[in-house]
Amino acid sequence: FGAPRFGGSRGGPLSGKKFGNPGEKLTKKKWNLDELPKFEKNFYQEHPDVVRRTVQEVEQYRSSKEVTVRGHNCPKPIINFYEANFPANVMEVIQRQNFTEPTAIQAQGWPVALSGLDMVGVAQTGSGKTLSYLLPAIVHINHQPFLERGDGPICLVLAPTRELAQQVQQVAAEYSRACRLKSTCIYGGAPKGPQIRDLERGVEICIATPGRLIDFLEAGKTNLRRCTYLVLDEADRMLDMGFEPQIRKIVDQIRPDRQTLMWSATWPKEVRQLAEDFLKEYVHINIGALELSANHNILQIVDVCHDVEKDDKLIRLMEEIMSEKENKTIVFVETKRRCDDLTRKMRRDGWPAMGIHGDKSQQERDWVLNEFKHGKAPILIATDVASRGLDVEDVKFVINYDYPNSSEDYIHRIGRTARSTKTGTAYTFFTPNNIKQVNDLISVLREANQAINPKLLQLIEDRGSGKYCSCPQVCDRRDRYSAGKRGGFSSFRERENFERNYGALGKRDFGAKTQNGAYSAQSFSNGTPFGNGFAAAGMQAGFRAGNPAGAYQNGYDQQYGSNIANMHNGMNQQQYAYPATGAAPMIGYPMPTSYSQ
Repeated sequence: FGAPRFGGSRGGPLSGKKFGNPGEKLTKKKWNLDELPKFEKNFYQEHPDVVRRTVQEVEQYRSSKEVTVRGHNCPKPIINFYEANFPANVMEVIQRQNFTEPTAIQAQGWPVALSGLDMVGVAQTGSGKTLSYLLPAIVHINHQPFLERGDGPICLVLAPTRELAQQVQQVAAEYSRACRLKSTCIYGGAPKGPQIRDLERGVEICIATPGRLIDFLEAGKTNLRRCTYLVLDEADRMLDMGFEPQIRKIVDQIRPDRQTLMWSATWPKEVRQLAEDFLKEYVHINIGALELSANHNILQIVDVCHDVEKDDKLIRLMEEIMSEKENKTIVFVETKRRCDDLTRKMRRDGWPAMGIHGDKSQQERDWVLNEFKHGKAPILIATDVASRGLDVEDVKFVINYDYPNSSEDYIHRIGRTARSTKTGTAYTFFTPNNIKQVNDLISVLREANQAINPKLLQLIEDRGSGKYCSCPQVCDRRDRYSAGKRGGFSSFRERENFERNYGALGKRDFGAKTQNGAYSAQSFSNGTPFGNGFAAAGMQAGFRAGNPAGAYQNGYDQQYGSNIANMHNGMNQQQYAYPATGAAPMIGYPMPTSYSQ
């Protein structure tokens, strides 16, 4: 959420008189269920096709979709959309979006949610969980009395970041319009006025980040007296970001006989404890492995290296990626400083990159994401602020320039690619400084049936000895054509023996059509083509940052697109050029000053 919101200024003393603790003005309500108005929450009517489904057929479906169910009275899964008995206007929107069948979490989650049961859904990113709770929410709202003046929302969705909240709102808006319901999205970093007006006019669905919602509840701008359907989206991320006190304050304002749905990509003990505190006799639905797991549609490639090697490795990797027709890439870094530094460096070297992190204004972040989504800047350099909730369908590559602090964050980062049923590739630079995460990373790789870099195993053996692994110079599955040797092997037979033991590491696994690094017997700096579409002398052409004192960090130079040489996409060798952007970017600001080392 950018600058410190509660407490003093950065590095300064706390000032309890002015700021205090979040939600301290909110008192825990004492609920008397006998005095509360009654409400319905079980609307599920099993379709005849579902009724006829045998226990064996149900177990076969769950097994094929890797669905694990815990809890009592869990309904059978549905296999087709019509079996959910959604209203006609909801079905019309589903048909317009050309969905063919429910995803695994939708197939099992919809019957549970429509039955009025509390539930926990643990599923990988891109699994369709947003519709898993939004469509039952619409059915729930349609069976409640109309809102009166001064009423708060009936459905509350809590999300960890403004990006995720906005994306949920985009999905909710299309379905709520079809059902004549109102929805709004409230989050920090945006003007409060329009958000307050939406709440005062009355909305059935409110998607909110905890901080801004706490502000409005304390100020009396809204209330949760009518809330009977609560969703905690990406609960693990909210706990990681320190929102547990705010979440508990918010939940204290909601009647205890509500229906609660909790969604998470991982299932650590902190999330389990939250579920025990907030949910009653809940059904637990897990998609995929019960242990820490990543999307199996993602090819995971780990490069064990030192920090000083990262920049050169990144450039060689980007040369290969930019030669692909589908080349949209997110590069994750650990700090805001690294994000700014790397964005500046790549843009000055001619790469179409933009940066995003928590200190950027909301207006700029929206603009950068829009440029990235539309392919005007196919490289996005980001901190973890974008690792959750960033939903761009055609991201093909994720690069972990810095390995995250936890393997849960690693799974969420690489989950930005291979959305829905698509495939993607994730590259990770893993250094000896990340040794604490090596066991978790190896477990994730093994669970997803990925090849394990022998250097990772060597790191475990050398732990505590101060040694650095000395296995063959192969860091991933891609061919590397250095001066005379392939991938660091002294002979073809040595490579053949390695592949027999650890799996084939050829280009076919990655799908790249060009050589990674300089061509054989040619050096990186001799001005030869690199296969990434830039001409021999054109590394700076087309994406030049211009005068640093007056250039934009995330904006394009006025010459963008005008001087660029014809590009080749690396797939079919057809000419491909980035179009000129025309007008100057909406938001301009000077390049950030270099940080002293």
